[in-house]
Amino acid sequence: MLKKICLGTAILLGVGGLLNGLYMLYSPAGWYFAVPGVTTTGPFNQHFIRDIGLIFLFMGTAFLVGSFRPQYRVVLWATATLWLAGHALFHFWEVAVGICGPSALARDFPAVTLPSILGALLTFWAIGDARRTREAPTL
Repeated sequence: MLKKICLGTAILLGVGGLLNGLYMLYSPAGWYFAVPGVTTTGPFNQHFIRDIGLIFLFMGTAFLVGSFRPQYRVVLWATATLWLAGHALFHFWEVAVGICGPSALARDFPAVTLPSILGALLTFWAIGDARRTREAPTL
């Protein structure tokens, strides 16, 4: 049951990352004005939004490939989670230095902090699953 939940969550993160990345690449201005709080982080920059869109494509692909290829799961999910964690920590830093108010953390939680937490939990689960698989006797 836990395995199904973890794989389902990874697939959701993967699809969400791909859709967000595609939206950022296809319509940077549309993405900029549609996502709550983005307009308060600085002026519109099409190039920057598309750069980050590529990162979301890679991140989404990593979660999806890892969902179906267990031998690559730990490295793919850990790599994607490192970016997600860095992104979330950057948002906390912005609040700490006064760039954003604390309300930004609550506003951004579903799209920034929660994926980072989920990615970390999935990566730890994948590490444990890989160890269990290696230790399981073969018949």
